[in-house]
Amino acid sequence: MSCGDYNIYYTHSNEASQSFPSGCSTIQLPVQEHSHEAELNITAEFDFEVRVSDACSRCYSRGGLCELDKKAEFNCIVTEEAFQKGIKSLEVIAIATSFAGIGVLTFIIYCFWRKLSSTKDIWKKENLAHQNVKAFLRNRGPLVISRYSYSDVKTMTKSFNDKLGQGGYGSVYKGKLQDGCFVAVKVLNNSKGNGEEFINEVASISRTSHVNIVTLKGFCFEGSKRALIYELMPNGSLEKFIYKGNPSSSNHQLGWETLYKISIGIARGLEYLHRGCNTRILHFDIKPHNILLDENFCPKISDFGLAKICPREKSIISMVGARGTVGYIAPEVFCRSFGVISHKSDVYSYGMMVLEMVGSRKNIDVSVDLTGEIYFPHWIYKHLELNEELGLLGLLNEGDEDNARKMIIVSLWCIQTDPSNRPSMSRVVEMLEGSLESLQIPPKPYLSSPSRSSIGSSTVMGSMQYDSMY
Repeated sequence: MSCGDYNIYYTHSNEASQSFPSGCSTIQLPVQEHSHEAELNITAEFDFEVRVSDACSRCYSRGGLCELDKKAEFNCIVTEEAFQKGIKSLEVIAIATSFAGIGVLTFIIYCFWRKLSSTKDIWKKENLAHQNVKAFLRNRGPLVISRYSYSDVKTMTKSFNDKLGQGGYGSVYKGKLQDGCFVAVKVLNNSKGNGEEFINEVASISRTSHVNIVTLKGFCFEGSKRALIYELMPNGSLEKFIYKGNPSSSNHQLGWETLYKISIGIARGLEYLHRGCNTRILHFDIKPHNILLDENFCPKISDFGLAKICPREKSIISMVGARGTVGYIAPEVFCRSFGVISHKSDVYSYGMMVLEMVGSRKNIDVSVDLTGEIYFPHWIYKHLELNEELGLLGLLNEGDEDNARKMIIVSLWCIQTDPSNRPSMSRVVEMLEGSLESLQIPPKPYLSSPSRSSIGSSTVMGSMQYDSMY
Protein backbone atom coordinates (compact mmCIF):
# COMPACT_ATOMS: atom_id res chain seq x y z
CA MET A 1 0.00 0.00 0.00
CA SER A 2 1.42 3.39 -1.02
CA CYS A 3 0.74 6.91 0.20
CA GLY A 4 0.04 8.27 -3.30
CA ASP A 5 -3.53 9.21 -2.36
CA TYR A 6 -2.31 11.43 0.51
CA ASN A 7 -3.92 9.35 3.27
CA ILE A 8 -2.88 10.79 6.64
CA TYR A 9 -1.88 8.71 9.62
CA TYR A 10 -1.46 10.21 13.06
CA THR A 11 -0.29 8.85 16.37
CA HIS A 12 0.28 10.49 19.79
CA SER A 13 3.38 8.43 20.22
CA ASN A 14 6.76 9.56 19.02
CA GLU A 15 7.33 6.09 17.76
CA ALA A 16 6.00 5.09 14.37
CA SER A 17 3.11 2.69 14.43
CA GLN A 18 3.79 -0.73 13.04
CA SER A 19 0.50 -0.53 11.18
CA PHE A 20 1.66 2.30 8.90
CA PRO A 21 2.22 1.35 5.31
CA SER A 22 5.89 1.03 4.56
CA GLY A 23 5.81 3.72 1.84
CA CYS A 24 4.42 6.44 4.12
CA SER A 25 6.38 8.95 6.08
CA THR A 26 5.27 9.94 9.54
CA ILE A 27 4.39 13.46 10.71
CA GLN A 28 5.35 14.56 14.19
CA LEU A 29 2.98 17.37 15.30
CA PRO A 30 4.11 19.96 17.90
CA VAL A 31 1.90 19.00 20.82
CA GLN A 32 2.17 19.17 24.57
CA GLU A 33 3.86 16.06 26.00
CA HIS A 34 1.35 15.41 28.77
CA SER A 35 -1.86 16.19 26.93
CA HIS A 36 -4.84 13.91 27.40
CA GLU A 37 -5.39 11.29 24.76
CA ALA A 38 -8.73 12.78 23.77
CA GLU A 39 -7.22 16.21 23.26
CA LEU A 40 -4.79 17.65 20.76
CA ASN A 41 -3.06 20.83 21.95
CA ILE A 42 -0.98 22.34 19.16
CA THR A 43 2.00 24.26 20.56
CA ALA A 44 3.39 25.82 17.39
CA GLU A 45 2.28 27.13 13.92
CA PHE A 46 2.76 25.03 10.82
CA ASP A 47 1.38 24.81 7.25
CA PHE A 48 -1.07 22.02 6.63
CA GLU A 49 -2.32 21.33 3.08
CA VAL A 50 -5.17 18.93 2.42
CA ARG A 51 -6.03 17.70 -1.04
CA VAL A 52 -9.20 15.76 -1.70
CA SER A 53 -10.37 13.79 -4.71
CA ASP A 54 -12.92 15.08 -7.25
CA ALA A 55 -15.44 12.59 -5.91
CA CYS A 56 -15.03 13.95 -2.41
CA SER A 57 -15.41 17.55 -3.68
CA ARG A 58 -18.68 16.62 -5.37
CA CYS A 59 -19.79 14.94 -2.16
CA TYR A 60 -19.13 18.08 -0.11
CA SER A 61 -20.91 20.27 -2.67
CA ARG A 62 -24.02 18.14 -2.15
CA GLY A 63 -23.74 18.58 1.61
CA GLY A 64 -22.29 15.12 2.25
CA LEU A 65 -19.32 13.86 4.25
CA CYS A 66 -16.31 12.07 2.76
CA GLU A 67 -15.33 8.84 4.57
CA LEU A 68 -13.19 5.79 3.97
CA ASP A 69 -14.61 2.43 4.97
CA LYS A 70 -12.61 -0.40 6.51
CA LYS A 71 -11.41 -1.45 3.09
CA ALA A 72 -10.11 2.12 2.46
CA GLU A 73 -12.76 2.65 -0.17
CA PHE A 74 -14.44 6.07 -0.57
CA ASN A 75 -17.98 6.65 0.71
CA CYS A 76 -20.16 9.79 0.60
CA ILE A 77 -22.28 10.01 3.69
CA VAL A 78 -25.35 12.29 3.26
CA THR A 79 -27.00 13.42 6.45
CA GLU A 80 -30.73 14.09 6.82
CA GLU A 81 -30.05 17.83 7.14
CA ALA A 82 -27.97 17.86 3.97
CA PHE A 83 -30.66 15.83 2.19
CA GLN A 84 -33.38 18.34 3.12
CA LYS A 85 -31.10 21.22 2.10
CA GLY A 86 -30.60 19.62 -1.31
CA ILE A 87 -34.34 19.14 -1.72
CA LYS A 88 -34.94 22.82 -0.94
CA SER A 89 -32.24 23.83 -3.41
CA LEU A 90 -33.91 21.78 -6.11
CA GLU A 91 -37.25 23.33 -5.25
CA VAL A 92 -35.78 26.83 -5.52
CA ILE A 93 -34.20 25.99 -8.87
CA ALA A 94 -37.48 24.50 -10.12
CA ILE A 95 -39.49 27.56 -9.03
CA ALA A 96 -36.96 29.98 -10.56
CA THR A 97 -36.95 28.00 -13.79
CA SER A 98 -40.75 28.02 -13.87
CA PHE A 99 -40.92 31.80 -13.39
CA ALA A 100 -38.28 32.33 -16.08
CA GLY A 101 -40.23 30.12 -18.47
CA ILE A 102 -43.46 31.95 -17.73
CA GLY A 103 -41.69 35.29 -18.30
CA VAL A 104 -40.27 34.18 -21.65
CA LEU A 105 -43.64 32.79 -22.71
CA THR A 106 -45.38 36.04 -21.69
CA PHE A 107 -42.87 38.08 -23.68
CA ILE A 108 -43.34 35.92 -26.76
CA ILE A 109 -47.13 36.22 -26.48
CA TYR A 110 -46.82 40.02 -26.08
CA CYS A 111 -44.59 40.34 -29.17
CA PHE A 112 -46.96 38.17 -31.17
CA TRP A 113 -49.93 40.26 -30.02
CA ARG A 114 -48.18 43.50 -30.98
CA LYS A 115 -47.34 42.17 -34.40
CA LEU A 116 -50.86 40.85 -34.86
CA SER A 117 -52.34 44.21 -33.78
CA SER A 118 -50.02 46.10 -36.12
CA THR A 119 -50.90 43.82 -39.00
CA LYS A 120 -54.59 44.20 -38.15
CA ASP A 121 -54.28 48.01 -38.11
CA ILE A 122 -52.51 48.02 -41.48
CA TRP A 123 -55.15 45.68 -42.86
CA LYS A 124 -57.92 47.90 -41.52
CA LYS A 125 -56.26 50.99 -43.00
CA GLU A 126 -55.74 49.37 -46.38
CA ASN A 127 -59.25 47.93 -46.31
CA LEU A 128 -60.68 51.38 -45.47
CA ALA A 129 -58.78 52.94 -48.35
CA HIS A 130 -59.98 50.17 -50.64
CA GLN A 131 -63.59 50.65 -49.57
CA ASN A 132 -63.36 54.45 -49.96
CA VAL A 133 -62.01 54.19 -53.50
CA LYS A 134 -64.48 51.45 -54.41
CA ALA A 135 -67.41 53.51 -53.14
CA PHE A 136 -66.17 56.56 -55.04
CA LEU A 137 -65.89 54.68 -58.33
CA ARG A 138 -69.32 53.10 -57.80
CA ASN A 139 -70.99 56.44 -57.04
CA ARG A 140 -69.30 58.21 -59.93
CA GLY A 141 -70.62 55.78 -62.48
CA PRO A 142 -68.88 55.45 -65.89
CA LEU A 143 -65.81 57.67 -66.19
CA VAL A 144 -64.60 59.29 -69.38
CA ILE A 145 -61.06 58.15 -68.65
CA SER A 146 -59.84 54.59 -69.20
CA ARG A 147 -59.41 52.03 -66.46
CA TYR A 148 -56.42 49.70 -66.75
CA SER A 149 -55.52 46.45 -65.02
CA TYR A 150 -52.29 46.15 -63.05
CA SER A 151 -50.89 43.84 -65.72
CA ASP A 152 -51.59 46.61 -68.27
CA VAL A 153 -49.63 49.03 -66.09
CA LYS A 154 -46.68 46.62 -65.94
CA THR A 155 -46.81 46.18 -69.70
CA MET A 156 -46.91 49.90 -70.52
CA THR A 157 -43.99 50.62 -68.13
CA LYS A 158 -41.98 47.54 -69.20
CA SER A 159 -42.19 46.25 -65.61
CA PHE A 160 -41.38 49.71 -64.19
CA ASN A 161 -38.06 49.90 -66.01
CA ASP A 162 -37.74 53.69 -66.54
CA LYS A 163 -38.21 55.65 -63.30
CA LEU A 164 -38.83 59.39 -63.64
CA GLY A 165 -39.12 60.40 -59.98
CA GLN A 166 -39.93 59.51 -56.40
CA GLY A 167 -42.30 61.19 -53.97
CA GLY A 168 -44.24 60.86 -50.76
CA TYR A 169 -47.15 59.04 -52.43
CA GLY A 170 -45.16 56.70 -54.63
CA SER A 171 -43.04 56.59 -57.76
CA VAL A 172 -43.44 57.84 -61.34
CA TYR A 173 -42.40 55.74 -64.34
CA LYS A 174 -42.26 56.39 -68.04
CA GLY A 175 -44.69 54.32 -70.06
CA LYS A 176 -46.16 53.87 -73.50
CA LEU A 177 -49.76 53.12 -74.45
CA GLN A 178 -50.76 50.76 -77.26
CA ASP A 179 -51.48 53.74 -79.52
CA GLY A 180 -47.86 54.86 -79.14
CA CYS A 181 -48.60 57.76 -76.79
CA PHE A 182 -45.96 58.24 -74.09
CA VAL A 183 -47.28 58.60 -70.56
CA ALA A 184 -46.12 59.12 -66.98
CA VAL A 185 -47.44 56.46 -64.61
CA LYS A 186 -47.72 57.44 -60.95
CA VAL A 187 -47.89 54.29 -58.80
CA LEU A 188 -49.29 55.11 -55.37
CA ASN A 189 -48.10 53.68 -52.07
CA ASN A 190 -50.61 51.60 -50.13
CA SER A 191 -49.67 53.11 -46.75
CA LYS A 192 -50.52 56.74 -47.51
CA GLY A 193 -53.89 58.13 -46.47
CA ASN A 194 -57.27 56.45 -46.84
CA GLY A 195 -57.36 56.65 -50.62
CA GLU A 196 -58.05 60.39 -50.47
CA GLU A 197 -55.16 61.34 -52.76
CA PHE A 198 -56.28 58.87 -55.43
CA ILE A 199 -59.89 59.98 -55.16
CA ASN A 200 -58.94 63.66 -55.34
CA GLU A 201 -56.87 63.12 -58.48
CA VAL A 202 -59.49 61.09 -60.34
CA ALA A 203 -62.48 63.14 -59.14
CA SER A 204 -60.99 66.53 -59.95
CA ILE A 205 -58.82 66.02 -62.98
CA SER A 206 -61.37 63.82 -64.78
CA ARG A 207 -63.68 66.86 -64.83
CA THR A 208 -61.14 69.05 -66.62
CA SER A 209 -60.22 69.69 -70.23
CA HIS A 210 -57.90 72.63 -70.66
CA VAL A 211 -54.63 73.35 -72.40
CA ASN A 212 -53.04 74.39 -69.10
CA ILE A 213 -54.21 71.36 -67.07
CA VAL A 214 -52.32 68.06 -67.37
CA THR A 215 -54.41 65.33 -68.99
CA LEU A 216 -55.25 62.18 -67.04
CA LYS A 217 -55.20 59.32 -69.57
CA GLY A 218 -56.40 56.64 -67.20
CA PHE A 219 -56.09 54.93 -63.86
CA CYS A 220 -55.63 51.52 -62.26
CA PHE A 221 -57.54 50.24 -59.24
CA GLU A 222 -57.04 46.55 -58.64
CA GLY A 223 -57.03 45.27 -55.07
CA SER A 224 -54.34 47.23 -53.23
CA LYS A 225 -52.77 48.41 -56.51
CA ARG A 226 -53.50 51.99 -57.52
CA ALA A 227 -51.92 54.02 -60.31
CA LEU A 228 -52.61 57.19 -62.31
CA ILE A 229 -51.62 57.55 -65.97
CA TYR A 230 -50.88 61.07 -67.27
CA GLU A 231 -49.71 62.52 -70.55
CA LEU A 232 -45.92 62.76 -70.52
CA MET A 233 -44.43 66.25 -70.21
CA PRO A 234 -40.99 66.12 -71.93
CA ASN A 235 -39.54 69.17 -70.15
CA GLY A 236 -40.51 68.06 -66.66
CA SER A 237 -41.33 70.57 -63.96
CA LEU A 238 -40.89 74.34 -63.91
CA GLU A 239 -38.75 73.95 -60.80
CA LYS A 240 -35.84 72.68 -62.92
CA PHE A 241 -35.58 75.92 -64.87
CA ILE A 242 -36.03 78.85 -62.49
CA TYR A 243 -33.62 78.52 -59.56
CA LYS A 244 -30.08 79.80 -59.78
CA GLY A 245 -27.58 77.21 -58.59
CA ASN A 246 -29.85 74.31 -59.53
CA PRO A 247 -27.60 71.90 -61.52
CA SER A 248 -30.49 70.91 -63.77
CA SER A 249 -31.17 74.55 -64.72
CA SER A 250 -27.59 75.62 -65.43
CA ASN A 251 -27.98 75.07 -69.19
CA HIS A 252 -31.72 75.69 -69.40
CA GLN A 253 -32.30 79.26 -68.25
CA LEU A 254 -35.63 80.48 -69.58
CA GLY A 255 -35.90 83.88 -71.23
CA TRP A 256 -38.20 86.57 -69.86
CA GLU A 257 -40.67 86.18 -72.71
CA THR A 258 -41.00 82.46 -71.93
CA LEU A 259 -41.37 83.11 -68.18
CA TYR A 260 -44.03 85.73 -68.90
CA LYS A 261 -46.01 83.32 -71.12
CA ILE A 262 -45.70 80.59 -68.49
CA SER A 263 -47.09 82.89 -65.78
CA ILE A 264 -50.08 83.75 -67.99
CA GLY A 265 -50.65 80.08 -68.85
CA ILE A 266 -50.71 79.04 -65.19
CA ALA A 267 -53.09 81.91 -64.40
CA ARG A 268 -55.44 80.76 -67.17
CA GLY A 269 -55.31 77.20 -65.85
CA LEU A 270 -56.25 78.34 -62.34
CA GLU A 271 -58.97 80.61 -63.75
CA TYR A 272 -60.43 77.56 -65.49
CA LEU A 273 -60.34 75.50 -62.27
CA HIS A 274 -62.02 78.26 -60.32
CA ARG A 275 -64.64 79.29 -62.87
CA GLY A 276 -64.55 77.19 -66.04
CA CYS A 277 -65.58 73.78 -64.67
CA ASN A 278 -69.09 72.71 -63.75
CA THR A 279 -67.74 72.52 -60.20
CA ARG A 280 -65.10 74.74 -58.63
CA ILE A 281 -61.78 73.01 -58.00
CA LEU A 282 -59.33 74.44 -55.46
CA HIS A 283 -55.85 73.05 -56.00
CA PHE A 284 -54.16 73.95 -52.67
CA ASP A 285 -50.63 73.07 -53.83
CA ILE A 286 -49.61 75.50 -56.55
CA LYS A 287 -45.79 75.66 -56.72
CA PRO A 288 -43.07 75.32 -59.40
CA HIS A 289 -42.75 71.61 -58.69
CA ASN A 290 -46.35 70.97 -59.72
CA ILE A 291 -46.19 72.95 -62.97
CA LEU A 292 -45.21 70.70 -65.87
CA LEU A 293 -43.89 71.90 -69.23
CA ASP A 294 -44.52 70.28 -72.59
CA GLU A 295 -42.09 70.31 -75.51
CA ASN A 296 -43.04 73.95 -76.28
CA PHE A 297 -42.80 75.03 -72.61
CA CYS A 298 -46.56 75.36 -72.38
CA PRO A 299 -47.34 75.06 -68.62
CA LYS A 300 -49.79 72.52 -67.27
CA ILE A 301 -51.00 72.34 -63.66
CA SER A 302 -50.57 68.87 -62.16
CA ASP A 303 -50.84 66.97 -58.88
CA PHE A 304 -54.40 67.32 -57.62
CA GLY A 305 -53.84 65.12 -54.56
CA LEU A 306 -54.76 67.94 -52.14
CA ALA A 307 -57.53 69.43 -54.27
CA LYS A 308 -60.99 70.23 -52.93
CA ILE A 309 -64.13 70.24 -55.06
CA CYS A 310 -67.02 72.54 -54.25
CA PRO A 311 -70.06 73.98 -56.08
CA ARG A 312 -69.34 76.89 -58.40
CA GLU A 313 -71.52 79.29 -56.43
CA LYS A 314 -69.75 78.39 -53.18
CA SER A 315 -66.68 80.53 -52.53
CA ILE A 316 -65.94 79.62 -48.91
CA ILE A 317 -65.10 76.11 -47.78
CA SER A 318 -64.53 74.47 -44.41
CA MET A 319 -61.44 72.36 -43.95
CA VAL A 320 -59.85 70.53 -41.03
CA GLY A 321 -56.11 71.12 -40.78
CA ALA A 322 -53.77 72.90 -43.15
CA ARG A 323 -52.78 71.57 -46.53
CA GLY A 324 -50.15 72.69 -49.00
CA THR A 325 -46.40 73.29 -49.00
CA VAL A 326 -44.60 75.61 -46.62
CA GLY A 327 -43.67 78.83 -48.39
CA TYR A 328 -46.76 78.76 -50.62
CA ILE A 329 -49.57 78.24 -48.10
CA ALA A 330 -51.93 81.18 -47.72
CA PRO A 331 -52.06 82.62 -44.16
CA GLU A 332 -55.76 81.80 -43.70
CA VAL A 333 -55.14 78.10 -44.44
CA PHE A 334 -53.02 77.58 -41.32
CA CYS A 335 -54.54 80.37 -39.18
CA ARG A 336 -58.24 81.13 -39.54
CA SER A 337 -57.87 84.57 -37.92
CA PHE A 338 -56.47 85.85 -41.24
CA GLY A 339 -59.73 85.11 -43.05
CA VAL A 340 -61.77 82.36 -44.64
CA ILE A 341 -60.46 79.65 -46.93
CA SER A 342 -61.55 80.07 -50.55
CA HIS A 343 -60.25 80.14 -54.11
CA LYS A 344 -58.19 83.15 -53.00
CA SER A 345 -55.89 80.69 -51.22
CA ASP A 346 -54.72 79.42 -54.63
CA VAL A 347 -54.19 83.04 -55.68
CA TYR A 348 -51.72 83.50 -52.81
CA SER A 349 -49.75 80.38 -53.79
CA TYR A 350 -49.66 81.56 -57.40
CA GLY A 351 -48.25 84.94 -56.35
CA MET A 352 -45.48 83.37 -54.27
CA MET A 353 -44.56 81.08 -57.16
CA VAL A 354 -44.38 83.90 -59.73
CA LEU A 355 -42.12 85.91 -57.40
CA GLU A 356 -39.75 82.95 -57.37
CA MET A 357 -39.86 82.86 -61.16
CA VAL A 358 -38.94 86.56 -61.25
CA GLY A 359 -36.14 86.29 -58.71
CA SER A 360 -34.78 82.98 -60.04
CA ARG A 361 -34.56 81.90 -56.42
CA LYS A 362 -36.55 80.75 -53.43
CA ASN A 363 -38.35 83.57 -51.66
CA ILE A 364 -36.14 82.81 -48.63
CA ASP A 365 -32.42 83.10 -49.29
CA VAL A 366 -30.92 80.34 -47.17
CA SER A 367 -27.38 81.09 -48.34
CA VAL A 368 -27.09 84.05 -45.96
CA ASP A 369 -26.74 83.83 -42.19
CA LEU A 370 -29.61 84.35 -39.76
CA THR A 371 -28.86 88.03 -39.18
CA GLY A 372 -28.82 88.76 -42.90
CA GLU A 373 -31.71 86.56 -43.93
CA ILE A 374 -33.48 88.09 -46.92
CA TYR A 375 -37.21 87.80 -47.54
CA PHE A 376 -37.42 88.36 -51.29
CA PRO A 377 -41.02 89.73 -51.44
CA HIS A 378 -40.02 92.52 -49.06
CA TRP A 379 -36.78 93.21 -50.92
CA ILE A 380 -38.47 93.44 -54.33
CA TYR A 381 -41.33 95.57 -52.95
CA LYS A 382 -38.86 98.11 -51.57
CA HIS A 383 -37.08 98.47 -54.93
CA LEU A 384 -40.37 98.67 -56.79
CA GLU A 385 -41.77 101.30 -54.41
CA LEU A 386 -38.67 103.47 -54.78
CA ASN A 387 -38.63 102.89 -58.56
CA GLU A 388 -35.12 101.53 -58.22
CA GLU A 389 -33.25 99.20 -60.53
CA LEU A 390 -34.61 95.70 -59.91
CA GLY A 391 -31.27 94.04 -60.53
CA LEU A 392 -32.90 91.14 -62.38
CA LEU A 393 -30.74 89.06 -64.69
CA GLY A 394 -31.37 88.57 -68.40
CA LEU A 395 -33.47 91.69 -69.12
CA LEU A 396 -32.56 92.21 -72.77
CA ASN A 397 -34.94 94.99 -73.76
CA GLU A 398 -37.68 97.31 -72.55
CA GLY A 399 -40.34 94.69 -73.26
CA ASP A 400 -38.64 92.23 -70.93
CA GLU A 401 -38.46 94.83 -68.16
CA ASP A 402 -42.13 95.74 -68.58
CA ASN A 403 -43.15 92.08 -68.39
CA ALA A 404 -40.98 91.56 -65.30
CA ARG A 405 -42.52 94.57 -63.56
CA LYS A 406 -46.04 93.38 -64.41
CA MET A 407 -45.27 89.95 -62.98
CA ILE A 408 -43.92 91.56 -59.79
CA ILE A 409 -46.86 93.94 -59.27
CA VAL A 410 -49.43 91.21 -59.93
CA SER A 411 -47.62 88.83 -57.57
CA LEU A 412 -47.57 91.41 -54.76
CA TRP A 413 -51.31 91.87 -55.19
CA CYS A 414 -51.77 88.09 -55.03
CA ILE A 415 -49.88 87.69 -51.74
CA GLN A 416 -51.86 90.29 -49.80
CA THR A 417 -52.46 89.01 -46.28
CA ASP A 418 -56.18 89.76 -46.35
CA PRO A 419 -57.80 87.37 -48.87
CA SER A 420 -60.37 90.00 -49.84
CA ASN A 421 -57.57 92.25 -51.13
CA ARG A 422 -56.29 89.60 -53.53
CA PRO A 423 -57.54 89.64 -57.13
CA SER A 424 -59.39 86.72 -58.68
CA MET A 425 -57.49 84.69 -61.25
CA SER A 426 -59.61 86.28 -63.99
CA ARG A 427 -58.38 89.68 -62.85
CA VAL A 428 -54.81 88.35 -62.68
CA VAL A 429 -54.98 87.37 -66.37
CA GLU A 430 -56.34 90.81 -67.24
CA MET A 431 -53.54 92.59 -65.35
CA LEU A 432 -50.80 90.46 -66.93
CA GLU A 433 -52.14 90.96 -70.44
CA GLY A 434 -52.85 94.69 -69.91
CA SER A 435 -50.47 97.61 -69.90
CA LEU A 436 -47.92 98.29 -67.17
CA GLU A 437 -49.17 101.86 -66.76
CA SER A 438 -52.63 100.65 -65.73
CA LEU A 439 -51.28 98.77 -62.73
CA GLN A 440 -51.10 100.27 -59.25
CA ILE A 441 -48.52 99.24 -56.69
CA PRO A 442 -50.35 97.31 -53.94
CA PRO A 443 -49.96 97.81 -50.17
CA LYS A 444 -46.91 96.14 -48.72
CA PRO A 445 -47.65 92.59 -47.48
CA TYR A 446 -46.98 92.78 -43.75
CA LEU A 447 -46.19 89.13 -43.11
CA SER A 448 -42.60 88.68 -41.98
CA SER A 449 -40.10 86.12 -43.17
CA PRO A 450 -40.88 82.56 -42.04
CA SER A 451 -38.60 81.04 -39.43
CA ARG A 452 -35.57 79.17 -40.70
CA SER A 453 -36.93 75.95 -39.22
CA SER A 454 -39.72 76.11 -41.79
CA ILE A 455 -37.40 76.61 -44.74
CA GLY A 456 -37.27 73.56 -46.92
CA SER A 457 -40.10 71.85 -45.10
CA SER A 458 -42.15 69.67 -47.37
CA THR A 459 -45.84 69.37 -47.87
CA VAL A 460 -48.08 69.71 -44.83
CA MET A 461 -50.54 67.16 -46.19
CA GLY A 462 -48.99 64.68 -48.55
CA SER A 463 -48.31 66.44 -51.84
CA MET A 464 -46.06 64.51 -54.22
CA GLN A 465 -42.43 65.55 -53.89
CA TYR A 466 -40.69 64.25 -57.03
CA ASP A 467 -37.17 65.02 -58.07
CA SER A 468 -37.92 65.68 -61.71
CA MET A 469 -41.57 65.66 -62.69
CA TYR A 470 -45.11 64.80 -61.56
